Amino acid sequence: MSVTAAETSPTHTGARPWLALAVLALPTLLVALDANVLFLALPRLTADLGASNVQQLWVTDAYGFMVAGLVITMGTLGDRIGRRRLLMVGMAVFALASLVCAWATSPLMLIAARGVQGIAGATLMPSTLALITNTFRDDKQRGKAISIWATCTFTGAALGPVLGGLLLVKFWWGAVFLLAVPVALVVLIAGLVLLPEFRPEQARRLDLTSVVLSLLGILPVVFAVKVLSLGNGNAVTAGVALVVGVVFGTLYVRRQLRVQDPLLDLRLFANSSFTLILSALALSGMVLAGTGLTVTQLLQTVLGYSPLASALWFMPMGLFMAVGTMSTPALINVIKPRTAIIGGMFLSALGAAVLIVVNGDHGAWPIVLGTAIIGVGAGPMFALGTGLVVNSGPPERAGSAASMAETANYLGGALGLAVLGTISSAVYSHLVDGALPSGLGGAAAERARETIAGAAGESAHLGADASAALLKAAHSAFLNGLNAVAAFSTAVFVLLAVLTGVYFQRAGRTGGEGRRGDAGP
Repeated sequence: MSVTAAETSPTHTGARPWLALAVLALPTLLVALDANVLFLALPRLTADLGASNVQQLWVTDAYGFMVAGLVITMGTLGDRIGRRRLLMVGMAVFALASLVCAWATSPLMLIAARGVQGIAGATLMPSTLALITNTFRDDKQRGKAISIWATCTFTGAALGPVLGGLLLVKFWWGAVFLLAVPVALVVLIAGLVLLPEFRPEQARRLDLTSVVLSLLGILPVVFAVKVLSLGNGNAVTAGVALVVGVVFGTLYVRRQLRVQDPLLDLRLFANSSFTLILSALALSGMVLAGTGLTVTQLLQTVLGYSPLASALWFMPMGLFMAVGTMSTPALINVIKPRTAIIGGMFLSALGAAVLIVVNGDHGAWPIVLGTAIIGVGAGPMFALGTGLVVNSGPPERAGSAASMAETANYLGGALGLAVLGTISSAVYSHLVDGALPSGLGGAAAERARETIAGAAGESAHLGADASAALLKAAHSAFLNGLNAVAAFSTAVFVLLAVLTGVYFQRAGRTGGEGRRGDAGP
């Protein structure tokens, strides 16, 4: 079935749209799973393929780099050639690249295949979200559908490490990549029957110059954030990459404002309410990613849980976030959407505040409690905020708007890893530096200052008393780093509550949020 931009009447009620949603949920779940399932397999595949530290970094980051660089392009491309067509092609390429990843025989082969996965992954998220927007023309149905879509993202993120751990118990490391194959087969077969096609009446030319400028603007910035998050003194490299990204990003923005048919409709940013809610989504992604990174490291390095056990302890954050997004459509039947989002942000602030006082004396339970509260509170923001972004433009530009939401979430997550990771590392290094044993100096002392893993490694070469003292100091310093990250996150969640309050106040005056949206004040 094909729908042009002119054919935008509401979808008939019945089972068909919800069956289509079930198909669209699968790629969403898969992308979230694939972004997280690799972490537990990394030590085994590194040993098997003989990957260096740099190659190991590219194995994990090649996928995310390509998604970040191309999601805007793919969202706009779907607007022009058809969103179902782009989804089908992307799903097929993703499955083939996954097969190559599973049976890769060298690090370079795996890195290249992960890059192709990222290119394909960039087609899936904006395509699925835009197709949901076109399939569900009723405001309430669309809001519920977007909540389910967002739920799949968080559920996949929560289940990825656990599922990867279970597969690794029985199979080789390549098995984690084979999850994509049956999902792709279902989507390719059922999608042709259940998914509508949507594209403008006249497909427009893709501006390849803008595509190149987009990549040269985004990829260096993401690379700079990744380098800074490593904390290995590569500030010059990160600074150069950042300058390069800003220069090409500026050229990209100037071109989008000048050309008749821009790759990305930057005029949406003229709406201050749109800019506010997009910023809120980015900040939410930032604190969630940064907090998640610190918590998962603490579970393994301080509390001593295995990777699989740590994934199980951390899973409630994603699951409760899924609960928060799924329950939002029912919640806004009882309270106003603005109350749901602002109340959720204050609830997340409360969860982050729980982590401020974590000291390790009570095991993982306070951490699970704090992260679960953070997750359930963030649910309304992602359920309603994503819809507000997507509904901010005309139906024929839904893919472009969806790509903005995805880019904001991804870049927010990358920024969170850098900013909150840097806060945690700075606190750790400062506190450990004052507690190093007198017999530890030079390179060994520097390794102990850099990371808690370095401290653990150096403690093995010390006497019993000195070793115990160093480990105790390192664990205490890392816990203090988590407390500092939690304090920062608490402040950001309170700021988000204020920002969203301003958004709804402005939207209420102009009526802008209700044009096609599913969230009124």
